[in-house]
Amino acid sequence: MLQRVLDVGQCDMDHGMICRLIQDHFDAEVIRAHSAAEALTALRAGSFELVLTNRLLDRDQNEGLDLIRQIKSDAGLSSVPVMLVTNLPEHEQQAVAAGAEPGFGKLALDSEQTLQRLSRVLAAK
Repeated sequence: MLQRVLDVGQCDMDHGMICRLIQDHFDAEVIRAHSAAEALTALRAGSFELVLTNRLLDRDQNEGLDLIRQIKSDAGLSSVPVMLVTNLPEHEQQAVAAGAEPGFGKLALDSEQTLQRLSRVLAAK
């Protein structure tokens, strides 16, 4: 059975690159949400192995860190692993402090470290 990843707030180009990365290396499908509200609705409606959220959501410019806090404070969702997609180490640290898994930046999509971090949550092909 395919694993499911929820990708939140990425622009079209970044979403495409993240999809390719995940589909090339993991037995997973990527579902897209543009806003925190869409993401929370999707999480409550179905099962996901991982949520990837952009630092700033593409449609409404809300912060991904706020979404992480919402997910981690919801008893029904708090066990879902979340990663912040950011190139900024200080935002990464804030996300981990809020309960997220260590994430990755868009500039590091092809790095071994990114694949290792994703492998902690997703089963490889």
